Amino acid sequence: MLNRRLIRIKVFKVLYAAEASGSTSLNSAEKELLLSCSKTVDLYYFLLNLCPALKRVAEQKIEAGKSKFNPSESERNASTKFVDNSFTAMLEADEGFVKTCNKKGLGWGEYDVFIKKLFASVASSDYYREYMEDPDGSLKKDCRLMCRIFEEELEDNQMLWDILEETSVYWSDDLGFVLNVIIRDLETVAAGNPLPVHDVFLKDDDRSFALDLLAAVLGHYDEYLATVQRSVPNWDPDRIVRTDALLVVMGMAEAVKFPSIPVKVTINEYVDISKFYSTPNSHTFVNGLLDVILKRMLADGEVAKEGRGLYTGGK
Repeated sequence: MLNRRLIRIKVFKVLYAAEASGSTSLNSAEKELLLSCSKTVDLYYFLLNLCPALKRVAEQKIEAGKSKFNPSESERNASTKFVDNSFTAMLEADEGFVKTCNKKGLGWGEYDVFIKKLFASVASSDYYREYMEDPDGSLKKDCRLMCRIFEEELEDNQMLWDILEETSVYWSDDLGFVLNVIIRDLETVAAGNPLPVHDVFLKDDDRSFALDLLAAVLGHYDEYLATVQRSVPNWDPDRIVRTDALLVVMGMAEAVKFPSIPVKVTINEYVDISKFYSTPNSHTFVNGLLDVILKRMLADGEVAKEGRGLYTGGK
């Protein structure tokens, strides 16, 4: 599931916490990193489980309308199209999905207020109205409706952000990534394919990449940090933003440890991460400093690149 960008972010956050606490234990850092990575898959199940939760709210609204003393015609004959959504039915029939959600407590029962507000927002949308008024139904259309919900209702939903922060300290960086995975999976199902089953890592060697990057930084942190400080002689070391210094150190460690990763890729990755986790001007600082340091390390033979990994410069 996790791509290299998210792996780098998770390594960065584990290292930042370790540096802040003064911990140098590789074993503890590895355990924390692997736990953080596994929690991304939990978030995937948690968010997918919104589909059955929304169905239950829709059922309750239909039953409440029918139970009125004098229901209107529309309440007596309320459409069950959303309740009968075939993708939701697929999830509810998936024993593995249901078992995982139940075992890990990835349900929405205690967030009833949020689910009701979310359904109200969905039900007031044009895309929902068009779906409900369409006389023809299909798995493709059912999946497309769910795509619209995940695309339009969740990423900027402050109430959801509060729930995620309350539920797990590991989910704050994962929402956008997981939503994209779910949308791709819905498109896969719409095309007539089974719902993908995700491992923690996208590729077999990504677990090794995560652990090796972590070990490379921890094993050379003082050495690389000293290089960073020597490279900016006009700066007081205390004035260098901690996140910037750590990102440059990670870039150095990655360039040395992984000869098949182009230097340009490494620089671009840490520059992009700095845009979200440091100061407004950090991307310029990280780009310029990594460019200078890695160019020097290549010339000195400390960094060796293979094939397409030859140095091509920073941004």
